[in-house]
Amino acid sequence: MKVILVDDERLALIGLQKLLEKEVSGIEIIATYINPTEAMAGIVENRPDVVFLDIHMPEMDGMDLGRQIQAATPGTEIIFVTSYDQYAVHAFELQALDYVMKPIQKDRLKQTVSRVREKLSVKRKLRSKDTDVPLICCFNQIQFKLPGKDIQVAKWRTSKAQELFAYLLHHRNHTIHRSVLLEMLWPELEEDKTVHQLYTAMYHVRQTLKACNMDMVTIQSGHLEAGYRLELGEAQLDSEQWEQEIRKWKVVDDSTIHAYEQALHLYKGTYLGNYEYMWAEPERERLRYLWLYHMRQLSLYYQQHGLAEKVIESTQRIQHMLPDEEESYFILMKLYDEMHNDLGVEEQYRLLTARMEHDLEIPISENINAWYQDWKHGLTKVMKT
Repeated sequence: MKVILVDDERLALIGLQKLLEKEVSGIEIIATYINPTEAMAGIVENRPDVVFLDIHMPEMDGMDLGRQIQAATPGTEIIFVTSYDQYAVHAFELQALDYVMKPIQKDRLKQTVSRVREKLSVKRKLRSKDTDVPLICCFNQIQFKLPGKDIQVAKWRTSKAQELFAYLLHHRNHTIHRSVLLEMLWPELEEDKTVHQLYTAMYHVRQTLKACNMDMVTIQSGHLEAGYRLELGEAQLDSEQWEQEIRKWKVVDDSTIHAYEQALHLYKGTYLGNYEYMWAEPERERLRYLWLYHMRQLSLYYQQHGLAEKVIESTQRIQHMLPDEEESYFILMKLYDEMHNDLGVEEQYRLLTARMEHDLEIPISENINAWYQDWKHGLTKVMKT
């Protein structure tokens, strides 16, 4: 595992490097950086498996650097390091694999490294299963994956051309009437004034597919150009592949647990999640809650087998993917209480408060707040005695 460390405090860098080298085997720290600009250049050059990245840096905010890393080297996992727990939710929103709080505890660091190893293992297995089928990736953003090639992000000429392709892809194998496309893309203009713009956008879509060597995906014009129909040819969608795989496994038991875990790892983000397409929301919700249902089944299996750390890990994944789901925070609060991890309870309550009351401006559920206040009161009584 190749690792790069980034922190504007030299002592913090040295401390993290020593802790990793002492407590974790099988890693190679290929570079450490104090300067974010130099760090970015080193990450692009070395393509590490994981970057430990301090969030609070004066020259460049760690969140901004994290976004640059994800854009330049999508395969690099990011672990945020922070002294301020209010950043944790935002770290997960950026699709970071994990975050650790300063001062870093060795057990927490080992848990984080374990998550990295598992994620890298899944990536290797997926690469080893690479087929001869072109793939259209729809989780988070539209990308294309040709056999034996790296994933490529399409460069759309305009945002209208991008949405046009996304909409036709969403309704693949069905003819969409021209008037529907005109109303969706240019609702403020009269139809006769936008027909030419639709033709131009369609031209750009076809040119983009050609530039990405995705010629097997075709867009057919309907009778008298009344509509358009997108056909995938031999290409497949990663969202469809994932759904087909997860539906193979009806029950989580000792014989299916490994395949179940593998299938759930194929869910890489929200369907077209990087785009504000309201028409995609029903499909987003459907896939999101299909994943959530199976993740809860997996978590229940872990719970029934007394695998507390696995329950925590799976619940954290739910929290990562669905930061607005209160239940994941509450589950972790109760788990940490059972483990007598008071800091863990406090951390989850603060994360939930930050997400609900600060970001979404809605109150925490009364039952969760009541449970926390009872827990806090009980903790205070114990401390006094």
